[in-house]
Amino acid sequence: MSHQVSIVIPVYNEEGNVAELHEEVKQVCEQNNYTYEVIFIDDGSSDNTVAIARQLSPVKVIQFRKNFGQTAAMDAGIKAAQYPYIITMDGDRQNDPTDIPKLIAHLEKHDYDIVSGWRKDRKDNFSKHFVSRGANFLRKILINDGIQDSGCSLKIYKKECFDTLNLYGEMHRFIPALLRIKGFTIGEVEVNHRARTAGVTKYNWQRTIKGLIDMVSVWFWNKFATRPLHLLGGAGFFLIILGVLSGIATLISFFSGQGMSESAWPMLTMFLTLTGIQLFVSGLIADIMVKSYFENTEDRPYSIKEIIEN
Repeated sequence: MSHQVSIVIPVYNEEGNVAELHEEVKQVCEQNNYTYEVIFIDDGSSDNTVAIARQLSPVKVIQFRKNFGQTAAMDAGIKAAQYPYIITMDGDRQNDPTDIPKLIAHLEKHDYDIVSGWRKDRKDNFSKHFVSRGANFLRKILINDGIQDSGCSLKIYKKECFDTLNLYGEMHRFIPALLRIKGFTIGEVEVNHRARTAGVTKYNWQRTIKGLIDMVSVWFWNKFATRPLHLLGGAGFFLIILGVLSGIATLISFFSGQGMSESAWPMLTMFLTLTGIQLFVSGLIADIMVKSYFENTEDRPYSIKEIIEN
């Protein structure tokens, strides 16, 4: 049976790579008799990337009006994909298209919903490798999506993974974690990683900071998306209890003759009590907003794999 695959590739100023990458993807798909489409998403390139991509065939080119970021490009490409298997990869040719059959085989053998590439032998410079190791360490502590290399763009997904998932910020790094929250199964397989031969890397410290902030967002969504009152309300209740204890200490000080103008207890009591009430009320409001969100969107806090009727 011929596999049907959509290859989604965000590109930004990759005029030296886009034609060669397309040819590599085309060869792999045709050699394996895939029914396929290649989708390039141009993220506001200022070079000849779009002009070159337009001359390729078969291809679908989605051109952004300006640079919106890799996550936005990934989201646009995924939404444009039409086939049951969606394969994502970088446009710098560091991901090897010859690994595509390996991803498909691993996904089908184990009936996974997602299979992520693992660049075990990375061909990056020391600084990029160091930052990636640090980010992976924090990711395992906060969200622990069960894979070694979440930063690898070479992944395969079943199309239904994205039925209710929208990407934003720098969330493309955490797609497996977001899908795992919804109950999708994730596998990982070693893939080849090649040194960049043209163009320059687009990674910088700003993307690293944004990625860390989004990691905290994913952690919060994983832990408290359907019950924010447990976090905010719990913290508020704890502070209210501390405020009550501080109030007791204030009364003891007062009746023992200590002047309140010279004591920090009254201010501490007010601060703890008011902050606690504010957090608790914020938790209630967040809880109402979450309920409203799930009632008014197609998103659900669960995912059904199959319905069997006999």
